Amino acid sequence: MNITHIDTIVIGAGQAGLSTAYHLQRRGQEFLVLESNNRVGDVWRKRFDSLRLYSPAKYDGLPGWGVPAADWSWPSKDEFADYLEAYATRFDFPIQTGVSVQRLRKNGDGYLIDCDDRKFSCNNVVVATGGWQTPKTPECAKDVDSSVRQMHSNDYRNPSQLQDGPVLVVGLAHSGGDIALDVSATHQTIVAGRVHGELPFNIEGPVAHIAMPIMWFAANHVLTERTPLGRKARPHIRAGGGPLLRVKRQHLTAAGVEHIEQRVVGVVDGKPQLDDGQVLDVRNIVWCTGFVKDVSWIDFDVIGEDGWPVQQRGASPDHPGLYFVGLPFQYAFASMLVGGAGRDGGRVAARIARESARRAKRRELVGNA
Repeated sequence: MNITHIDTIVIGAGQAGLSTAYHLQRRGQEFLVLESNNRVGDVWRKRFDSLRLYSPAKYDGLPGWGVPAADWSWPSKDEFADYLEAYATRFDFPIQTGVSVQRLRKNGDGYLIDCDDRKFSCNNVVVATGGWQTPKTPECAKDVDSSVRQMHSNDYRNPSQLQDGPVLVVGLAHSGGDIALDVSATHQTIVAGRVHGELPFNIEGPVAHIAMPIMWFAANHVLTERTPLGRKARPHIRAGGGPLLRVKRQHLTAAGVEHIEQRVVGVVDGKPQLDDGQVLDVRNIVWCTGFVKDVSWIDFDVIGEDGWPVQQRGASPDHPGLYFVGLPFQYAFASMLVGGAGRDGGRVAARIARESARRAKRRELVGNA
């Protein structure tokens, strides 16, 4: 099998990967973006139908070209997916779609990337596969009776996937709230889990025009790894379980959703059991129990004590030429927001450009020796 050499490979064409591509292109770097989906933006198209972004369009743009929508509009997941695709086309990035990376390994001073039917070698690799991409469900899910239809929020699209009868939504962060409200229009709905706070205003109301700019500043400049407040908040944010944003408890109550704070801890006679011993007789379960970072395809150790890749402003301190973009709280709270990827991608691209210049200088010196 032939091996294609590219100076920098970016893995993932979501907002993090495309932001990095923009900055690499501006710095004149040779790069290629690999995307496992068949279209740029498909990672968003595959999310549940009613999803809209939790930030207004003015904060959702990538570097060089903002979302072509009114500042205080709230893009749907399909509108944002189309924007990502248009963004990649606008700047004519070198992207290969439908390419699934199977393995990343060392190759001398560089790296070797194994894909389905091809191989790439590179001096730099940017892992831009997102922070939470592998669905996580509790061990007890396997003991639920086969008559109960189960799915993770990653696979939920709309209520038509559910069978008749009550629905249990497990987990009450923003996805759990959104999905519980979505299914309540057609099904008796129970949502189980503790609320991790909720935004004290309507994110699409007039108060948001005042509060959002303040929150955006804090996400970029206050909640960072350089401030005591940011360092204290970082592990809690990375643990997941975010607050309710668009859908609040009052909306769930008004829709007839029953909220149970107890956690699902087991299964009795094929039915989910709560930690107070109560057994729920439901016909459907949607597990809104989060995601984990999967780096099993990376052949060498990159994970730190906190379970996340070790990096400093995106650069691995242990593996020269390896970079990450789009991790939760990579540098700041904004790192995991769609509009926050640009700064981290710019920092990584600048580092790659500096290292490339140094390599070129060394080659020049050796050639003149």
